[in-house]
Amino acid sequence: MVSKEVIKDIIKSNEDFINNTVGDILPRHEVTFPAKLKKVKIVYGPRRSGKTFLLYGLFKRNKENALYIDFEDERLNGIELNELDKIRESFFELKPQLLHSEDVVFLFDEIQNIRGWEKFARRLVEREGIDLYVAGSLRGREWSLALYPFSFKEFLSVKQTELENSLYGKDKILVNKHLTEYLKYGGFPEVTLAENDFTRQKLLREYMSAMFFKDLVEQFNLKNIILLETLKENLFSSFGTKFSVSSFYKKFKDKFPFSKTSLFHYYKAFLTSMLVFETRLFSPSAYKQRRNPPKVYLVDLGLAMRVKSYDWGRALENVVFLELKRRGYEIYYYTAENECDFLIKESSGDLSAIQVAWEVTDENRQREYGGLVEACKLLKKPAGTIITLDQDLKEKIGGITITCVPFAKWCS
Repeated sequence: MVSKEVIKDIIKSNEDFINNTVGDILPRHEVTFPAKLKKVKIVYGPRRSGKTFLLYGLFKRNKENALYIDFEDERLNGIELNELDKIRESFFELKPQLLHSEDVVFLFDEIQNIRGWEKFARRLVEREGIDLYVAGSLRGREWSLALYPFSFKEFLSVKQTELENSLYGKDKILVNKHLTEYLKYGGFPEVTLAENDFTRQKLLREYMSAMFFKDLVEQFNLKNIILLETLKENLFSSFGTKFSVSSFYKKFKDKFPFSKTSLFHYYKAFLTSMLVFETRLFSPSAYKQRRNPPKVYLVDLGLAMRVKSYDWGRALENVVFLELKRRGYEIYYYTAENECDFLIKESSGDLSAIQVAWEVTDENRQREYGGLVEACKLLKKPAGTIITLDQDLKEKIGGITITCVPFAKWCS
């Protein structure tokens, strides 16, 4: 049992910490909350993507009438569902002037570990009129918003570089330098703020360890550590390529014991935890989609396993995928005689084709242009886009207008 005195101490200490210790917080470009929505607003995403600091930012903007509670605070260990109302009571006992206010904001971090919390949350919103934001592993409930590590535009903001004003001249060199770092170390906020490569690498190792044990082993009760490690190594080195669970099974079934059922369960854990995403073949046939292997992408390139020399083209494809994901598209890949990396569908149902290449050269032109032209003709579209590191040109191939655009310009 947790007493009101302890809860009040937590409320006051959190208020003091956020107001006096937490510094300026970078606004997240992809985060917008609908005004006057009478629903619990949930922010979900991978560990260390900035969910807690998003709540801190909301607190700072509403500091006279806001409450922040982290349910991983050890002082709240053992708190039960029937005790949660003590939090509301303690807040209003500390701030009685807000008892009839319509502007009270509650911010709950990691509340998902308390069974049945949803009913309490809905009552706060629907009957008490409290504006409630929740962060954690809560995908698919209430009104929800995915928060990913920094986009490249957000990454540049941390580096005090405005993308729109840095696409030409000397500033372009600086942008490409930052892009190289982004493709190598990703966009986890703390990693982005680190001052040197040693610190970045150390942080990423710590993240990987925490994600492995907390987000996979503990959350999904995975006990076959050899299978989990082997699957992780294969997924985290295969980003931007097709991954077949059946092929993995055939390759490793005689090397250590595991069942095909457990393999599918472990693979699903990577998807559910948002460490890995997949795109499926574009096809009107659901059967054909299931029969063809998905392409896999990482939530952040800092997690990439570099078993050989780094493939910058695949890294660029991964960040394009993440940007498309942030923009809310349905994402597929296309393959026939050639392949097109992305066929994207807008909420309106409109489809378009995007290819990604580090550089279009005489050696790869047929492959890159061919896949895009095939996809555009399938979609009956007159034009398609190739996103590259640095090329900015337009030409017509096979009746299709091909526009090559630098990644930084495409992001702006």
